[in-house]
Amino acid sequence: MNERKQDLLKEIDLIQSIINRMSNTSFLIKGWAVTMISFIFAFRANPETLPLVFIPLILFWFLDAYFLQQERLYRKLYKWVIENRMTDDSHLFSLSTVRFKKSSLLRVMFSITLGAFYGTALLLNVIYLIFRLWVGINTGT
Repeated sequence: MNERKQDLLKEIDLIQSIINRMSNTSFLIKGWAVTMISFIFAFRANPETLPLVFIPLILFWFLDAYFLQQERLYRKLYKWVIENRMTDDSHLFSLSTVRFKKSSLLRVMFSITLGAFYGTALLLNVIYLIFRLWVGINTGT
């Protein structure tokens, strides 16, 4: 029984380290997205090239959703190991999440956390684009 407990502790440590890496990666992606948006605002991009900002913003959003989806799968694995490891040796030290159901990537993209963060960033970019176009039209530039 003691050996099973040691295996359980090692396995949940492995899974927890993966969850931490996924979470850290998601944090870094958000940091890059904020940096990019700030850069655009700081240097007042041309209204003609400003729509290009939406491409990396959507790519960051998609990438962040992918890592959040993976993190959720590893949380399911963590929960399964906690609930079953003491009585079941199947999938021992297997870090595969294939046996768990994935949420759709679009559903994850529009989850409360990512939808609020990237939706706000998208809205700010749209408002900024409209403002720059309006200023350009009214000043004749």
